[in-house]
Amino acid sequence: MTRILHRQIHAKLPTADGGHGVYLVDTAGRSYIDASGGAAVSCLGHGHPDVIAALHTQADRLAYAHTSFFTNAPAEALADQLIESAPAGISHAYFVSGGSEAIEAALKMARQYYLETGQPGRRNIIARRQSYHGNTLGALAAGGNEMRRTQFHPLLIETHHIDPCFAYRFQEPGETDEAYAVRAAQALEDKVLELGPETVMAFIAEPVVGATAGAVPSLADYFQRIRAICDRYGILLILDEVMCGMGRTGTLHASAQDGIVPDLMTIAKGLGGGYQPIGAVLLNQRIFDAFANGSGQFQHGHTYICHPMACAAALAVQEVIARDNLLANVRTMGAYLSRRLDERFGNHPHVGDIRGRGLFMGVELVEGRSTKAPFEPDLKLHARVKREAMARDLLVYPGGGTIDGVRGDHVLIAPPFIIDAATVNTVVERLGEAIDAAIAD
Repeated sequence: MTRILHRQIHAKLPTADGGHGVYLVDTAGRSYIDASGGAAVSCLGHGHPDVIAALHTQADRLAYAHTSFFTNAPAEALADQLIESAPAGISHAYFVSGGSEAIEAALKMARQYYLETGQPGRRNIIARRQSYHGNTLGALAAGGNEMRRTQFHPLLIETHHIDPCFAYRFQEPGETDEAYAVRAAQALEDKVLELGPETVMAFIAEPVVGATAGAVPSLADYFQRIRAICDRYGILLILDEVMCGMGRTGTLHASAQDGIVPDLMTIAKGLGGGYQPIGAVLLNQRIFDAFANGSGQFQHGHTYICHPMACAAALAVQEVIARDNLLANVRTMGAYLSRRLDERFGNHPHVGDIRGRGLFMGVELVEGRSTKAPFEPDLKLHARVKREAMARDLLVYPGGGTIDGVRGDHVLIAPPFIIDAATVNTVVERLGEAIDAAIAD
């Protein structure tokens, strides 16, 4: 009997025992294609020798030193590497242990920035419905996934939400991409004016919405309009690239494809590739200067910030991605994955939408293509798909429909950057079998 409080108490899970490349192996000897990288984490796959060697070297030198006493070489080197490749104006990094911690830190940075600059009335956070920013209380409050939020509502700070830029669900018939982008972005300005511009602290969004909506990209110049609105009213733009960033969409930062630069950016998952728990907030010079020229500190911290082992692993992961030109493979294999998904599911009676960027693709499941009606939540179709996929030695990342029926079940595909065409073909074939079996069940 396990002594772990697992996510699902009554689930019987296989025990992971090893991994190599795109495969995970359990104690029974079964090999699974990791077609989701866990939760879009394992960007280099499993057992990469260069990362393992970096961890061995760092463990021999220094495992831990508290940041109230010391800095450390791997953290400094990783910060240098990240800032060198960051969008213009991003000047500093703040290292934490994962995505939720990064969001919490970014929200506190935003609040402290306005205190340092004499604007204490700015307190309101605006985000988007059906977004996901983490499970700690501040991150959960910012997120727009009601299924995750409902039972914890009494513990959450007040936040405000607008509709996402979600073409499949919200673009009107005959509406051009450009017109829809204008309308979707206008929702932010309307909310700012409703709350009072002088009260709004930040707008937070995922450039490509991940786990709770299934790889939803924006359209046209939506994010450029969002950036302009934030600038017009002096609001900080926080981009959550925890899942979609660090190369997942084919560029190191997903927002590069939208042609914008955030004030704060959160990264994690693909930063360390799962080899160690790590996340980060990347902040612009203006925010750093406000802290440096004001109180001289950021009033926040965790025991394991700038952890030497985590930073050494992340630095090795990022060096391998750059050295081996893996972002080119993300773009090439991403285009191939998109084509193969279209070929397999483009006319499927229960696949309403295929979307995403790079190796970050989502397939939305519906009762009927013409109505876009989602399956009843009680059917838990996403759980069936996961079960059927694992029975075929395939790991994908399904998500359930929304409690308000706006979006259906989906499957997220986010394989390691090293995937090849033959493995993509196998993934699509097995996924098709799993979806068909789950619907027929």
